[in-house]
Amino acid sequence: MAQVRTRMAPSPTGYFHVGSARTALFSWLFARQQGGEFILRIEDTDRERSTPEHVEVILDSMRWLGLEWDGDVIYQSENLDRHTAAAHQLLASGHAYRCYATTQEIAAARESAAARGVPSWKYTGPDCVISAEEQAARAAAGAPSVVRCRVPRAAGRIEFEDLVYGPQSIDPDEIDDFVLLRADGSPLYMLSVVCDDIDEGITHILRGQDHLSNTPKQILLYQALGAPVPQFGHLALIMAPDGSKLSKRRHGEVVSITTYRDRGFLPEAMCSFLAQLGYSTGEAEESELLTLDQLAADFDLSRAGRSNAKFIYDASNPKQWTDAKAQNLNASWIRSMPIADLLPHLRPWLERAGLWSDDFIGAQAEWFEATIDLIRQRFWTLEDFVVQGAAYLSDRVEYDPAAVKKNLAKNPRTGPLLNELANRFEAVPFDHESLEAALRGYAEEEGVGAGLLINGLRTAVTGYAVGPSAFELCLALGRERVLHRLRHLPALEG
Repeated sequence: MAQVRTRMAPSPTGYFHVGSARTALFSWLFARQQGGEFILRIEDTDRERSTPEHVEVILDSMRWLGLEWDGDVIYQSENLDRHTAAAHQLLASGHAYRCYATTQEIAAARESAAARGVPSWKYTGPDCVISAEEQAARAAAGAPSVVRCRVPRAAGRIEFEDLVYGPQSIDPDEIDDFVLLRADGSPLYMLSVVCDDIDEGITHILRGQDHLSNTPKQILLYQALGAPVPQFGHLALIMAPDGSKLSKRRHGEVVSITTYRDRGFLPEAMCSFLAQLGYSTGEAEESELLTLDQLAADFDLSRAGRSNAKFIYDASNPKQWTDAKAQNLNASWIRSMPIADLLPHLRPWLERAGLWSDDFIGAQAEWFEATIDLIRQRFWTLEDFVVQGAAYLSDRVEYDPAAVKKNLAKNPRTGPLLNELANRFEAVPFDHESLEAALRGYAEEEGVGAGLLINGLRTAVTGYAVGPSAFELCLALGRERVLHRLRHLPALEG
C-alpha cells in the first residue's frame, strides 16, 4: 500500500483564512496519524492577486500553528509547462478537443436555453453551439480556441466514496465539457491541480465542502491521464453569524490566522479551536486542551461533521471580537500550560514592550516564574502580560480609568487611607499574614470595611480592579514598589 500523502494548497491572495487553516490542520493530522507525509503547495498562478508578501503570510501562519510540512514548498507556477503538456496529451488521446465557439456565442446559447425552460444548459460537445463545419473553418483560419475536456456521457455515472459525506454519484450530463486551457494557452485550476496532485503522489485530499462539485471533473481527468484516483474528503463549511460562508473578503481580519497571533493567542489554543470546528474530538471534552500530537494520535475522519460549523462573533463588541470558544480555550491554555512551555511564547511580547530582563532567566528566575504563575490566572491573551502585567515586571503602572474611579476616587477617604497604609506596611514584616493583619487592623481602627482598603490597594499598586489576592500580589511586587505606589497615587477625581 502506498504511503499516505496529503497536501495543503492555498492561493496567496490575501489572509491565511481560518477555514484554510482548519483544512491544513486536518490534512496534517490525518497524515501524521497514518504515518504519512504532508505537502505544502502554493497555488500562485493568479498573477494579478498573488504576491510574495501573501506567500510569506501563509508560511508564517503554518509555522506558527506548528504545521510543518515535509520537503520543500512547491510553487504551482513552476509547473505550468507540465500542465500544458497534459492538456496536449488529452487532445492526442481524444479525451479533450479544441473549442472555437466564442464567449458571446456560448452566452447566447445559454440564454436561449433558459428562455426555453432549460436553466441548467451544459456545453456537451464541439458542435453544441456552432456546427462541426464552422469549427473546422475557424480552425483552418487560425482562430483562437480553448481546450475542453470531453466528458464521457455514455460511460455511466461518476461514483466515489467521500471520506466525510459517504457515497457520491453524479450523472455526467450534469457536467459541462469544462475548459482545460484558455485561448491564450494558459491552464485552468481544474487541470493544474490534478496534474500537481498526480506528480506529488497525493493519496488523500481533504478540502472544503464547496469543492465537492469539482471532484467528479477531477476524477475524469485522473482517469483520462491514466493516474490513480486519490481519496477525497470534504469538510463542512464554517459559517459567519449571519449564516453566510466565512470569507476573508467579506468578514475581514477576524478570519485571518495572523490576527490571532498578533492579538496574543497561543498556537496550541488556536489549533485546539480549529480542531473543534466541525469535528468531535472523541472521548475528550471540548474544554480539554489537546496538543497536536494528542490530536493526531486519535484523529478519525469519521468524527468530522456534515453540518456546517458556526463561527460566532460580534464585530461591534470588542469583548466578542472573535468566537467565545476560541477566547476561552486561549485563556485555559495560558492559565494551565506548564510555565516552561509558556515562557518561549511570552518572552517576545515582553521584549517588544521593553519589559524583558535577562535576570528573568538568571538571578530572578524563581521570582519571575512564580509571578507569571500568579498573574496569569485572570489573563486571556499574551497581550495581557504587557498591559496588566507591566506593573509586576517593571516600575510602569498603567491605570485603568474605570478601576481608578471605582476603587480610588469614589470615596474621598481612600487616598489618605492608602497613604497611611503604606506606613503601616513599612512597620511590619513583609509577609502575607503580617500585611493582612495590618490592613484589617487599620480598617477596624478607622471604621471602614476591609474591602475598601483591599480594593484600593489592588488598584493603587497594579492599576486594575481585578487580579490575584491583594496580599499575594504585594509579595510578588515587593515592599519597595508597594510602598512607593501607595504613596504616589494617580490623580484622583471623584
